[in-house]
Amino acid sequence: MVEISFYHHQTRRIDDTLPTLLERSLARGWRVVVQAASEARLTALDQHLWAYRQESFLPHGTKRDASPETQPIFLTCGVENPNGADVRFFVEGAQIAPVLASAAAPRARAVLLFNGEDPGELSDARAQWKELRDAGQTLVYQQQDESGRWVEKAREPKAKS
Repeated sequence: MVEISFYHHQTRRIDDTLPTLLERSLARGWRVVVQAASEARLTALDQHLWAYRQESFLPHGTKRDASPETQPIFLTCGVENPNGADVRFFVEGAQIAPVLASAAAPRARAVLLFNGEDPGELSDARAQWKELRDAGQTLVYQQQDESGRWVEKAREPKAKS
């Protein structure tokens, strides 16, 4: 079963943390899909990943590029997984459940990144948590502390004591 993590951003922007999470995924030898809810956000992410830090390089592509199956990081708004991703990041309220119910499910992990300062994203994250918890999925909720570090705040199902 895929572990699903919720990353609640409070002190840093998603655009500041996503590249680091992608670098760590590639360092593990994982292939990645990043799913947004709109083409505008997808285009912005594509441009950001090419320029977020001058000394870094995150190889990625979209359906506009050739050979999506060879992309280490594939960016999409759809429910496809052409590179056989191990981990899938969801941003902008992209929905996890339809992907998990399809052949496009990641092999190891699904991660929802949401802005805790945006009432719409916060509400959507809560609704997705409830939907996935009720479906019996394994969930982990991480929240940023004042220094920007991730702290596990909740886990479902809860450990038996």
